[in-house]
Amino acid sequence: RTNVMFLKTHKTASSTILNVMFRFAERYNLTVALPAGQLFHLGYPETFLTSFVEEFQAIGQKNYNIMCNHLRFKSSEVQKVMPADTFYFSILRNPIPLMESSYVYYKDAVPAFRISKDVNEFLASPMKYYRQVDYKWNIYARNIMWFDFGYDNNAKDSKSYIQKVLKEIEQNFHLILIADYFDESMILLKHVLCWDLDDVIYFKLNSRSQDTVQTLTSESREQIKVWCSLDWELYLHFNQTFWRTIEETIGLEDLEKEVNHLRTRQEELMETCLSDREAVGKDHIKNKALLPFQSGAANILGYNLKQDLDNRTLRTCQRMVIPELQYMSYLYTVQHP
Repeated sequence: RTNVMFLKTHKTASSTILNVMFRFAERYNLTVALPAGQLFHLGYPETFLTSFVEEFQAIGQKNYNIMCNHLRFKSSEVQKVMPADTFYFSILRNPIPLMESSYVYYKDAVPAFRISKDVNEFLASPMKYYRQVDYKWNIYARNIMWFDFGYDNNAKDSKSYIQKVLKEIEQNFHLILIADYFDESMILLKHVLCWDLDDVIYFKLNSRSQDTVQTLTSESREQIKVWCSLDWELYLHFNQTFWRTIEETIGLEDLEKEVNHLRTRQEELMETCLSDREAVGKDHIKNKALLPFQSGAANILGYNLKQDLDNRTLRTCQRMVIPELQYMSYLYTVQHP
């Protein structure tokens, strides 16, 4: 499958998937729907419009293969850009670690986070810090996944409303992956798209150092389920459908074998490419061209490549570790010289 739309959700390992998508587009010489005006997002947090795509008028409708930058989903608009046989997928993450990750990453940008001391203080009484009038910035503080899918993140969590939205998402998306089972997700994606193992192999991108992780109290963990109840319901539902799909398509036994295969191949590539065999903190990245965007109180990790790699290997390794903003700039120069 070469016509693919990935709804890139926030703080869900989606930057790693973006890299997978960009590499796939390059490998098969596909056209990517890049953000207009060299922005990072397709109009986010505004609801998506076709005008948010670079040269949409010139390239014309239905002539893009891949769409994967951050956007706020609107089915009717996305369908104008992408071909009729496009495969739609997205990824969700357990809202408990997601909230902590958002808090650290968006600490300086989100009014609701800025004035609280730490994530536990914020969660002890979120309404003390959270004002709906600041909604454009505060979206990261509550039901962010729900918002990314195009819905109101401050809506009342009535059963009928949640059911209606879940049904709509199931109609719009062929597959929802789960970040908490990332390797399993990559194997499932490979199967449903009929891709090769090397198409879904990855190095973890945009992750942060352990010393910036804040420990959630058990009260905070429970509070997230209430405060982000829409995201919680979304996650519970699609976590179930995820495992059901795996059982129907691959089976748990074969899944385990394939996950091991993926990890072995990943180890081989790390051995080949990386001088440190692992991600390093921002101060230890030698080639500043490979330095990822830094945000909030997070120390976003990156990679050092081995010296003296032959050209072909170097090219492969660079693609695996290039941060998303740099990769995007490169794709601009190729597609829109």
